[in-house]
Amino acid sequence: MTSTDVFPEFLPPASVRGGRESPSRRQTLHTLAAVAVLLATGTTITSLNKCIFAVYNFHYPLLLSALHMLTAIVIDYVLIRMGFVNLQIKEISGLPTAAKVKVFLLSLTFCATIAFGNMGLDCVQVSFAQIISTTTPLFTIAISKLFLGKHHHILKYTAMMPICLGASFSLIGEIQFDHKGCFYIFAATMLRGVKSIQQSILLQEEKINSVILLYLMSIPSFCILISAAFLLESDTVWESSIKSDNRLWMFILLSCLGSVLYNLASFCVTTLTSAVTLHVVGNLNMVGNLVISQVLFGSEMTALSYAGIGLTLSGVLMYQNSDFIADYLNSRSKHHEEQDHLKTN
Repeated sequence: MTSTDVFPEFLPPASVRGGRESPSRRQTLHTLAAVAVLLATGTTITSLNKCIFAVYNFHYPLLLSALHMLTAIVIDYVLIRMGFVNLQIKEISGLPTAAKVKVFLLSLTFCATIAFGNMGLDCVQVSFAQIISTTTPLFTIAISKLFLGKHHHILKYTAMMPICLGASFSLIGEIQFDHKGCFYIFAATMLRGVKSIQQSILLQEEKINSVILLYLMSIPSFCILISAAFLLESDTVWESSIKSDNRLWMFILLSCLGSVLYNLASFCVTTLTSAVTLHVVGNLNMVGNLVISQVLFGSEMTALSYAGIGLTLSGVLMYQNSDFIADYLNSRSKHHEEQDHLKTN
């Protein structure tokens, strides 16, 4: 199935045919809005999924992942048909073969990431999942440097230390070790770093619209996940309480809608910034997850947890302002050099 088979008659809206590029201020507002949605959904969807698994005993993580993909297909299709998406020429006429292969590979990584994440969350506490996932920016930087040859400022590498270490400190007192769950979460974390690089290439280099990309990758992802759910979860006993509890299905619906918003927001943040920024912003979700976990699941926050939050936030600020800090240090260095030169003369 090609992209032209999926949406052969989609036409770009009139605003795209005759409009101009958005100013930088509008792009800044888009970035802030995307970050806000990413933080809002990121701080709720993890605890919501855990509530579905633990409180309502819905032990079907692959089925839930498949429902996430199905919701993405439906919502994105409606957005495209209603003309809310600015289509590029190559998205109308069809993607190149190389781009189609990249989209399919991304869909494989994406469905594996979300499946491993949900299966791990079914086995471990939210705190345990968070302590491993906070290392994702480190993997993203390493992968981008090794395989893409991207160079980052030394301050960005330095910022990774308090981010990962601080988030780990804030959660280390809550860990309940589970071998199988640990493997699932660690696999999801590694794949999340690979996924960020893949989607960064498609969004920034191939210039594919974020809604189009999510739509195209959701189709094979849904087919893979629903097949895996039938094969691996068909023997699981379908409890009678699951059928009759309307609140469970309401939470599943909210989880599906939240996953679509989260994925769209993450694509937008990647398009407007970088893959590493996506995970640095994602680490801020750790603070919200700690609070929600404490309220819903009775997790306690120690002094080490608060110290870890402070370290994580300091690392985020260091990364986000690395260019400003570098310029300031360079200007101070030049100032001292000029002062020394005047004294020698």
